[in-house]
Amino acid sequence: MGRGNPTETGNFILLGFSDDPDLQSLLFDLLLSMYLVTVLGNLLIVLATISDSRLHMPMYFFLSNLSLADIGFNSTTIPKALRNIQTQSRVITFAGCIAQIYNFCSVHDRSMYSGQ
Repeated sequence: MGRGNPTETGNFILLGFSDDPDLQSLLFDLLLSMYLVTVLGNLLIVLATISDSRLHMPMYFFLSNLSLADIGFNSTTIPKALRNIQTQSRVITFAGCIAQIYNFCSVHDRSMYSGQ
């Protein structure tokens, strides 16, 4: 008998917000609209700080950096949640989970140390 754990899992089951199909369509619409408003609002902040030379001060640099970090954080998790709601799937692969964790942590590291 060999040592170690012989079980192998390739997928994780995610818990959703609700099983009700009517509520899921409402959640999808709400989540998509909040995601689009967040991304567009943060892009407007970044574009405003880049385009106006009066906003090239450290405070606005960090504000635009915070906006970019917010776009990165939201873009690592929300699209998968939207896809899961749309397809009625609750599965994420192990590789997808690791990729999502890596992207979330790398956005966090870039946002913490970008001022140095």
